Amino acid sequence: MTYRRAGTSGLTLPALSLGLWQNFGDSTPFAAQRELVLHAYERGVVHFDLANNYGPPPGSAEAGFGRLLATDLRGHRDELLLSTKAGYRMGPGPYGEGGSRKYLLSSLDASLRRLGLDHVDVFYSHRFDPTTPLRETVGALATAVASGRARYAAISSYSARRTAQALEIAADLGLPLVLHQPSYSILNRWIEEPGPDGRTLLDVAGDAGTGLIVFSPLAQGMLTDRYLDGVPEGSRAARGVSLRTELLSPENLARVRTLREIASGRGESLPRMALAWTLRDPRVTSVLVGARTTAQLDENLRALDAVPFSPAELAAIDAVSLETAPDGTSRPLDTGINIWADRSSRL
Repeated sequence: MTYRRAGTSGLTLPALSLGLWQNFGDSTPFAAQRELVLHAYERGVVHFDLANNYGPPPGSAEAGFGRLLATDLRGHRDELLLSTKAGYRMGPGPYGEGGSRKYLLSSLDASLRRLGLDHVDVFYSHRFDPTTPLRETVGALATAVASGRARYAAISSYSARRTAQALEIAADLGLPLVLHQPSYSILNRWIEEPGPDGRTLLDVAGDAGTGLIVFSPLAQGMLTDRYLDGVPEGSRAARGVSLRTELLSPENLARVRTLREIASGRGESLPRMALAWTLRDPRVTSVLVGARTTAQLDENLRALDAVPFSPAELAAIDAVSLETAPDGTSRPLDTGINIWADRSSRL
């Protein structure tokens, strides 16, 4: 395993981390969960990314991982990097989502109970909440760290503008924000889009010494061969889970086929090339994958052995995923795959 420093902090992460968003709920047999997590650990994937609402149902991913911490992983806690988040809808009523101090800290306490821990390593504000003062949200993260319930604080899916604001508040509170977790893939390059001050999220994070750990690097399965010949039964698109069938447009599928040809020219599978591409920028600390099987995880890990991209290969990828703006500059193509934009990154 290759490990990378999170910005200018002292924290290191594996270049490839395991996200437990959709593959670790009650619908997945616990034996399969156990096999995947232990295999990941043996391969050096020591960072496991959770959130309060991961499952399904919400809370079940943390509860399942808590079972492993109490059994197979007992005695290995200090060898693991565990993160969780709060921000999206977790429960009913006015205190079941958002960025308020009440919700964030009560959610963290509930997460710790499900995990059977007294602290997590990283606690995230899962999304920007326009109904809560940002100082209150960042202040809650500071309390989580000061109280010992989290070792580090982080944010997820904040736009470049909101990230800059959060970093300014955090600095005033003496709180480092060590990580930012945005979506990012060849077909979803929004973190390269300049904000009002001309800086991209990559720029803002890099200037502040905040590491980026990117999720959905395979565009919810689009950057694979899975959907090139239709929608398989049981797939995310078939179930309507985070991948709407309208995203499988002829235009997007044509882009996927072109990218597969580029990957083939490199002697790689499309997923392997897509993961390697997200790691090409040194400001990206780690990439989160949502492997469901040990075989998928092993294939993902092969991306760490990819050869560097040539200028011609990068230009060919850009031709698929960038467009020319009216002023003649290149900008990320809006493929519709950033499904989180209206709730977070565009605010």
